[in-house]
Amino acid sequence: MNENIKARDSVSARLLARPAMSEIIIAPHFAFDVECRRDGKLIWVDRCENTVMTGGKNDLLDKYFAGSSYTAAWYLGLIQSDSYSAIAAGDTMSSHAGWQECTSYDEAARVTMAFSSASSGSKALSSALAYTISATKTVKGCFATTVSTKGGTTGILYSAGLFTGGDRAVVDNDVISVSGSWSAA
Repeated sequence: MNENIKARDSVSARLLARPAMSEIIIAPHFAFDVECRRDGKLIWVDRCENTVMTGGKNDLLDKYFAGSSYTAAWYLGLIQSDSYSAIAAGDTMSSHAGWQECTSYDEAARVTMAFSSASSGSKALSSALAYTISATKTVKGCFATTVSTKGGTTGILYSAGLFTGGDRAVVDNDVISVSGSWSAA
């Protein structure tokens, strides 16, 4: 009888050691490398670690696991320091009270994010995204969304994040270049 109890306990221990399906975690991560040039000279380099919003996670899960209609177009926007208080996981494009988009750049719309093929659990931008600044501003970070309209409040807000080195001052004709990748763990 003791052998049966030991065998049962051994099987139970192995089953408990495995994660249940509801515990398997897909952790999307998005980081950008950012640099700014003035008159062709590098003036600062930074990194922007993004928080994936609840709406972005839901969009990812619905599109991948439920096969709902897919949005292939993604755009990057800049976050300004004016009236900044916080980025929150519950932020959406129509409601992000803690931050504002910086629209002080020459490009007519948010810059399109084009990706290379995925490799080793990561998907990188195929080329750097460039913004030519059109005013003296302080930029805090960037965000990813499904709508190109500069200053627009529709679409999915996938992620948003701040520069790890703090706020960055820019002036007219500075060029901010952004490269980066998405990864899943």
